[in-house]
Amino acid sequence: MNQPIGLSVGKTIKKLRMRREWTLRKLSEASGLSANAISLIERGENSPTVSSLHRLAMAFEVPITDFFQEEQVNYCVFVEKGKGMRIQNADVELESLGFGLPHQQLEPFRMVVAPGMKTSSGTIAHPGQEFVYCLEGEIEYQVENEFYHLKPNESLLLDASRPHGWYNPHNEPATILLIFQASQDRHLARQRHLSM
Repeated sequence: MNQPIGLSVGKTIKKLRMRREWTLRKLSEASGLSANAISLIERGENSPTVSSLHRLAMAFEVPITDFFQEEQVNYCVFVEKGKGMRIQNADVELESLGFGLPHQQLEPFRMVVAPGMKTSSGTIAHPGQEFVYCLEGEIEYQVENEFYHLKPNESLLLDASRPHGWYNPHNEPATILLIFQASQDRHLARQRHLSM
């Protein structure tokens, strides 16, 4: 039987903490979250926010998606429509379209960007390559000093170590397929794109 997401995430966070032999206070100091808040998350009594997950991932030095992975080894990952791990705030929704392979290098996401929203820091950079495919709406993508206006069925493939970012100047949400490829620091791409 599947556990509620908050409970399974909490158990994973506790396992990571126990493996490191960290007390709640140690994790609190490393993450900037209160020990009480962490305890509530671990027990499944409080659902973590995107910001909390990001802080915990940074403290453990793991990708955020590690909190949602099963311990079993997968050789094929099937994600039903709408069932991917979803992280959402008022401006952006990010849904994982597949993770959990051993030594995984490709990470696909569906990202919905609300009207008027853009990369918070202007541009970001991370190791590896990035593929962007516009599914619905329109979005502006900047790669260094070049700007690309993506409409449905248009795409970009870029060296992600170059400064890049996105902006939705339109009145409708934009939905894009975002695929990261990295052979090193694989969690960095996700963290940079999630810290919006």
